Amino acid sequence: MEKNLVTTGTEFQGYRITKNLGVVRGITVRSRNIFANIGASLQALRGGNISLYTNLCEKAREEAFELMLRHADAMGANAIIAARYDANEIMNGITEVLAYGTAVIVEKL
Repeated sequence: MEKNLVTTGTEFQGYRITKNLGVVRGITVRSRNIFANIGASLQALRGGNISLYTNLCEKAREEAFELMLRHADAMGANAIIAARYDANEIMNGITEVLAYGTAVIVEKL
């Protein structure tokens, strides 16, 4: 059976959900450092994509996603449906990123 099937939808084509195990989540809290802020400020002066912040955001999302996969694995799931991301600023420069979804067991049709 495949592992780590993840979708934002509520089903996988070619699979049947046999058991719903409940909510899974992965949470990470990240802060910007002073050097990234200086570099990002210089990039902002030129306009366009601020790659330092893009990379920071991508790394935070990736970490939250991996933690969600581990949580699902610990519950015995082989798939996650209704996967979502959420982010909240806890305080200036410190952001929480949450990946969450519903852990399920699926079998191929």
